Amino acid sequence: MNNQDTKLQQAYDILVQLGMPRQQLNERTALCLLCLLDMTPKKAWDQASNPLVGITPIMNWAREHYQREYAPNTRETFRRQSMHQFIEAGICLYNPDKPDRPVNSPKAVYQIEFNLLQVLQTYGTEQYETMLQNYLQQRQTLAQMYAREREMNMIPLQLTDGQTILLSAGDHSQLIKDIVTDFGARYVPGGVLVYAGDTGNKHGFFDVDLLASLGVQLDNHGKLPDVVIYNPEKNWLFLIEAVTSHGPVDHKRYGELNTLFQNCTAGLVFVSAFPDTKTYVKYSGVIAWETEVWMADNPSHMIHFNGSRFMGPY
Repeated sequence: MNNQDTKLQQAYDILVQLGMPRQQLNERTALCLLCLLDMTPKKAWDQASNPLVGITPIMNWAREHYQREYAPNTRETFRRQSMHQFIEAGICLYNPDKPDRPVNSPKAVYQIEFNLLQVLQTYGTEQYETMLQNYLQQRQTLAQMYAREREMNMIPLQLTDGQTILLSAGDHSQLIKDIVTDFGARYVPGGVLVYAGDTGNKHGFFDVDLLASLGVQLDNHGKLPDVVIYNPEKNWLFLIEAVTSHGPVDHKRYGELNTLFQNCTAGLVFVSAFPDTKTYVKYSGVIAWETEVWMADNPSHMIHFNGSRFMGPY
């Protein structure tokens, strides 16, 4: 066995000892662990360290030190099928340098959890077994503590029925919250939240049954706009895009949403929501006709793009 294969096998054994699920017992996840420790093939385990690394740097590191080549489109697999499980298990920390960094930020970084680093620095020595057992006994407590810390950086969103949902930290989620609480209260009084997406893909809200009752059944809610609110009194469905870095209701998106909601029994109202006037100005040239614009920093005003009357379905 060469140095590379030995290290990969050792990392795999550690994943087993840490009780990782079977789906994570693979070479990709072993490489993630080695990278988090900066364990190049010739290093001894007592030289393990805890650098801050992002997904693309992990993939580059695997190629450079272990000659394992992964296609650029497997970034999401690394993120969702290896690193996500590490975070949930408390094996690594997410954005420890800036916990409120938006979930979908290209600057997102990971770092091995410090208690585990100290254990793994003894791998192959007599102390390792004892240290590992001590660590495993307290790991659940550590994982719960880190989960609470992550939750503290989330943005709570209060629904009309008193229910609270959590949105990931960041400008986009803040705008989603403003749309539901501020736009909704002003322009859709008595409205019912159908969908609020979230860049974290986990803590959003989706009333599938309500949407189905309006004639819309989707196999992929990734196509939905960021927020959907229903007005039962007028039988209008508001389709709202939260625009922080991309994605207003331009002519292409207007066509997509009309196709997606073609069987809807409610009238459709299309809205592009912006955090401020500055962001709106950037996109003002591409907004589709017969749609509305709302800005969170000037919440009592709407801009209406043509059409036979102000705000309403066509």
